[in-house]
Amino acid sequence: MPSNAIAPFKLVSRLSIDTALGTFLGDTRIRLLEAIGRHGSISRAAKAVPMSYKAAWDAIDAMNNLAESPLVESAVGGRQGGGTRLTPYGSRLIAMYRAVEQEYQEAMERLSREIAQSEEADLAQCRQLLRRLAMKTSARNQFIARVAELRHSEVSAEVRLCLDAGQTLVALITRESALSLGLTPGSEVQAFIKASSVILTTEPSLRTSARNQLWGTVKRIHPGSVNAEVTLEIAGGRTVTALLANESLTALGLEVGSTARAVFKASSVILATLA
Repeated sequence: MPSNAIAPFKLVSRLSIDTALGTFLGDTRIRLLEAIGRHGSISRAAKAVPMSYKAAWDAIDAMNNLAESPLVESAVGGRQGGGTRLTPYGSRLIAMYRAVEQEYQEAMERLSREIAQSEEADLAQCRQLLRRLAMKTSARNQFIARVAELRHSEVSAEVRLCLDAGQTLVALITRESALSLGLTPGSEVQAFIKASSVILTTEPSLRTSARNQLWGTVKRIHPGSVNAEVTLEIAGGRTVTALLANESLTALGLEVGSTARAVFKASSVILATLA
């Protein structure tokens, strides 16, 4: 082959199950789940992937929040971060992913042969489309929910959402946005809230105008030089993460196992639907 010849390319599949809020399941997360199944420990699984301990926990929280039921069950404590195991649902999901991945790679190989005969302009347009579809979000809290009730006014819409385990969320969006999303009672939506929009309190008697109030147990605290990231485990195995100043963390006396309430305004809830 001449030195300036272009070698035939090959498409290599990296199967990703995405939502409008970002990746739900991909190769790295699947390898993390498989490592948890082998080692029974978040810390050892994170090293095997490899990824940081915090990144591993963040990925598990995101998957558990977006899945119909938790993929991982864990117990806090111990030098290795506590015992952790896959749920039966998590094991089935891994098996499904690997089976689909094999079929996906075979499809990619067929597509490689077809694309090799395509015009360069077609490939450029395809590349641009894939970039547009790869939407990500910085929102730390992501939930799958169903619309339970809609209340319209002239300019706004109050959307009551139903999570599992009887939990509810309320979102306040514009009427135009509700119509654009095609929201109707029973439709599935994805809700996300920035960690900086979540306030934590430990006072049961504290009264607030915020519509969303979720009680839970402190599952994890990740301290920083200025702020701390605090994750609560709420009903149904879901989690809510708040970002608060270190002074506030100290004032609240929060530690792993503490009971706290996550509070955030209805206007802080962003909704998305799959097209």
